[in-house]
Amino acid sequence: MIRKIALITGASRGLGKNAALHLVAQGIDIIGTYNSRADEAQALVAEIEQLGGRAAMLQLDVGQSEHFSAFGKAVADVLRDRFGRERFDFLINNAGIGLHENFVDTTMEQFDLLVNIHFKGPFFLTQTLLPLINDGGRIINISSGLARFSLPGHSAYAAMKGAMEVLTRYQAKELGARNISANILAPGAIETDFSGGAVRDNPQLNQLVANNTALGRAGLPDDIGAAIALLVAPGSQWINGQRIEASGGMFL
Repeated sequence: MIRKIALITGASRGLGKNAALHLVAQGIDIIGTYNSRADEAQALVAEIEQLGGRAAMLQLDVGQSEHFSAFGKAVADVLRDRFGRERFDFLINNAGIGLHENFVDTTMEQFDLLVNIHFKGPFFLTQTLLPLINDGGRIINISSGLARFSLPGHSAYAAMKGAMEVLTRYQAKELGARNISANILAPGAIETDFSGGAVRDNPQLNQLVANNTALGRAGLPDDIGAAIALLVAPGSQWINGQRIEASGGMFL
């Protein structure tokens, strides 16, 4: 049986790494990207290989779309040389950064950085990689609970995620002829190093999240990795064009 392949941006740490490990447990091989920490990327490759999977990591700054053409060629080379394939099956647009800044204080530089990483990047990276995605493949974009509820300091970040939610519906509509589905997963507050590890390391913030979540705790990386694995599982092909929130019932 031919193993499927997922390409995950920002796979060397946090939710991307957790998703990669969940997918490997499902028998899916990984092409991941990292921005600057090659040591973390290679450590993940070694961990995946110990679990019986195959992996390759490529450097990519998703905020620099001028490099996407070269990256697409690198992906094609890795598919051929590492996996003996011409195409992969699942694209997970996970890479991102956080920003906590009130609307009135957000600078154009901060705004442009978020646009490039969270909207322009996934838009044109997906466009670049489409010829390498198998018909019947799947695209998983990442949003945030902050696109549904509003907390001060997240206006620019949440706006980018809202744009990705609209884009996902258009991808689902326009790529349906190739039987490619597109969905967007919206995590709630998760205990990772995202935004300086605030939810994980600040007890007061962690408790605030728990108090406002129906299931009574902040999210864990495994909650999101498992949800991503669910969205690429064989039984989820008919889920398409949907925003799926994985927040434990935050701010219901």
